[in-house]
Amino acid sequence: MAGLLTARVLADGFEAVTIIERDSLSDQLRTRKGVPQADHPHALLEAGRATLEDLFPGYGEDLISAGGLVIDALTDFRHYENGDFLADGSTRLPMYAASRPLFELITRRRLSDLDGIHIRSNCQWLDYLVDDATTSVDGVVVRTDDGTREEIAADLTVDATGRTSRTPTWLEEHGYEAPSVEEVRIDIAYSTALFERPPDDRRTFFVPASAPRTRGGAVFPVEADRWLVNMHGVHGDHPPTDFEGFAEFAGTLPVPDLKRLVDTQPWIGEEIDHYPFPSNRRYRYAKLDRFPSGLVVIGDAITSFNPIYGQGMSVAALEALVLHHVLAAGDRTNIALPFFERAEEVIDIAWNMAVGSDFGFPQTTGPKPRGTDFFNRYLSRLTSKAHTDAGLREAFYRVITMEVPPTTLLRPGIVWRVFKPSPSDIGTGFRSRSQRQSKRTS
Repeated sequence: MAGLLTARVLADGFEAVTIIERDSLSDQLRTRKGVPQADHPHALLEAGRATLEDLFPGYGEDLISAGGLVIDALTDFRHYENGDFLADGSTRLPMYAASRPLFELITRRRLSDLDGIHIRSNCQWLDYLVDDATTSVDGVVVRTDDGTREEIAADLTVDATGRTSRTPTWLEEHGYEAPSVEEVRIDIAYSTALFERPPDDRRTFFVPASAPRTRGGAVFPVEADRWLVNMHGVHGDHPPTDFEGFAEFAGTLPVPDLKRLVDTQPWIGEEIDHYPFPSNRRYRYAKLDRFPSGLVVIGDAITSFNPIYGQGMSVAALEALVLHHVLAAGDRTNIALPFFERAEEVIDIAWNMAVGSDFGFPQTTGPKPRGTDFFNRYLSRLTSKAHTDAGLREAFYRVITMEVPPTTLLRPGIVWRVFKPSPSDIGTGFRSRSQRQSKRTS
């Protein structure tokens, strides 16, 4: 998705855009080997939804026509957090629900409709083309589907190869400093199965692992009247891949809804897909002083997040938007360092939310963002109050869907609702400001 969205942005400023894709492609729904997590639930958060609609007007209608759904993130989406489900919202927050292959297929179809876009599948990247001084990347060397080695010249090359990007190693081998790397280890693994879904049932469940509970699960409605049912576990408490073990794992979650669905709905297929994810990883390209012109890195090749939070596609969309603005502002080839610097703002927000949540587990290791412990305590109280406060649920969701920054949760009106005394505070040692002042006066 990062590569497709980047290509859409580049099409506005370049005569021709060539996408190099290692996998074979089809105009049918199909999982690609290059996306090992494709069979698991994917979310297009509000920031990503709005950006895709800007880049491809009518994208949502195309997705729905192909079988995707629109759910209300504040009512259809049942989110269990901190001991109970969050309250239903009083307004509507639309969210697209579809499989990852469908999101990608619709994006690729829309991109292929544009002039100057060329998609070359079964084509393996081998190396970058460089000038004599190795100061500029002038294209790529690829191996085509018949095994031929081919050079493709380009004014600008974008690495959207994902978490396994070889650009850091290439930089070191060619006299550049490689970016420093930050890793926050969560050791999460997914197991996901398909179940039949009644056509009018759009229920969505999200029961994330939350310390000290290392197990979680999720249910997402997708096209073709199916549910993607996911079990996940962190820090080595991984879900099994056989159906009996899968169902037993579902029964250990703090709500009965997922186990009931697994027990009552027909299971589709013969296998349960499994996907391990050891750590959040971030390459600090913005800290480099020197970088070859004609090259940019984007998407998971810069930062990959714990997938349970569903940020990947939306962050890729926002980064593509940043690239658009950087291209419009200056030299179209010497854009890497300005892009990396401006993309930090997008990445910082997603990174701090993802690894901040992961640091709720004492087993999590790696560099902890400043203020994580304070904000986690604040969010714990906020989500507890959001069990009965629809306004807090909505404020929280507009942050986690990346529509607004986390700082909005510190606005006076939100803080007042978070710390407003409630009957459950009686006997807990919580006192309001006026109560504390009264005690000091007496």
